[in-house]
Amino acid sequence: MRMNAAQTLLQAGAPGATALECGSERLSYDALRQRVRRAAGAWHRLGLRQGDRVIITAPDSIEWVLAYLGVIWAGGVAIGVNPRLSPSELAPILQESEVRYVWCEADSVTSLAQLLAGMAQAPTLMVSGTDDSNWAREFSLAQEMAHALQDEEAPALWIGTSGTTGVSKGVVHAQRAAGQPDSFARGILQLSAADRLYASSKLFFAYALGNSLFAGLRAGATVILDRHWPDPQRVLEMVRAHRPTLAFCVPTLYSKMLQDGIAPQLAGHGIRHFVSAGESLPVAVRQGWRAATGLSIVSGYGTSETLCLMLYSDDDSGLLQTTPQTQLRFASDADPDRPQRIWLRSSAVALGYWKRPQAQADGFRDGWYCPGDMFLRRANDQLEFAGRIDDMLKISGRWVSTLWVEQAIVNAAGDSVVQLACVGVRTPEGLTALSMLAIAAPGRGELAQQRVRDAIASLPTYRRPHWVHWVDALPLTATGKLQRSRLVALHAAALASDDKT
Repeated sequence: MRMNAAQTLLQAGAPGATALECGSERLSYDALRQRVRRAAGAWHRLGLRQGDRVIITAPDSIEWVLAYLGVIWAGGVAIGVNPRLSPSELAPILQESEVRYVWCEADSVTSLAQLLAGMAQAPTLMVSGTDDSNWAREFSLAQEMAHALQDEEAPALWIGTSGTTGVSKGVVHAQRAAGQPDSFARGILQLSAADRLYASSKLFFAYALGNSLFAGLRAGATVILDRHWPDPQRVLEMVRAHRPTLAFCVPTLYSKMLQDGIAPQLAGHGIRHFVSAGESLPVAVRQGWRAATGLSIVSGYGTSETLCLMLYSDDDSGLLQTTPQTQLRFASDADPDRPQRIWLRSSAVALGYWKRPQAQADGFRDGWYCPGDMFLRRANDQLEFAGRIDDMLKISGRWVSTLWVEQAIVNAAGDSVVQLACVGVRTPEGLTALSMLAIAAPGRGELAQQRVRDAIASLPTYRRPHWVHWVDALPLTATGKLQRSRLVALHAAALASDDKT
């Protein structure tokens, strides 16, 4: 079948209905379609060819969406990239992706120009945000362009993995990814054209791109964008100003909103469902949120490779089940009583990785995707999340998931702890043991330490952390997820600091 992902996303919206809101700016579906066709014409004027890759790196905005969808409409491949990346972080992405254009805003020009100057085959820099920019000039001269039809398996967009366990990979998504990105929101959240979707995460992150922007547009609903980086107060301001009906945030932000007293202030503003993804949602946060707002959080599981949420839980058990249109299978030789990897399939599953043959062979097969995460199989094919393969440790002859330990301690510590993480390390004797790194809530250090000590004492011996380090911060990825690949080094630094004192 031939299709165009951008055109598919924009089919449903009623002409006069609001498609996008950002600050005081509003754009109807009719105007959005017209401006995307014109953005595609601008890319065509610039010489964009079918399959050419374009990086879009700027704060979220309506112009971001126009440039991004315009690339896909014209037959190119759009790549959203975090605008906060340093030159050293962006350089390998530019080299590996072999992009033809980079679209940015004026305040990024100096650093990007310096970076591109050192490349043998540098992409062309397109600058937006001012009336006299080269993008504004091309847009003003462009004619509206008919959408470029391609095979449904042809690339439409890339998403970078979050890099929680190492170097980010380029995930290549097909045109068909636009077919049913709203299946979770329609089937579980009852998404309709009357809804207003707001994601605190940014559009370079699959969670926001697939489940808010793509799902909202596919359903003809209103998608709310924000140029600013999220924090509890900013979320409150957005909810008061734009009155979303569906809100998508990450567990760390939900926890901070509870601690800062923001959560109760979100009640009564018209939100029907709160959704969490990106990391595992602690049951204490779910219960605290329900007590503060009167609404539970629907917890979802998805990856850059799935674009949209594939699994979800809507009760305190935390057990996951498949979202609508998602197929699940288990390895035929897997022990049902031990943590195992699973296979998922839907129209939103990616084609695979760019130039990562080993990872490709491990994670993709015949339209199915196998995440690196581990799950325990429960009744009725429900799943208990057990962390990544690297999070499963053999201690005293028994399997231990660092996630299980983290959740037990978080639930006991409550709001005295901002964040904590466990990691497997080697003892001087060469044995595997757990190290815990934690951040105490401001002014609650003594209470946090006591609660953590009590929680650890209540665990079976083989699940108890051998070390506990209180730190000021934990390493996070650009998408706000815990960067577990750096925890061992943080443990070693904490040990060295303890030795000096």
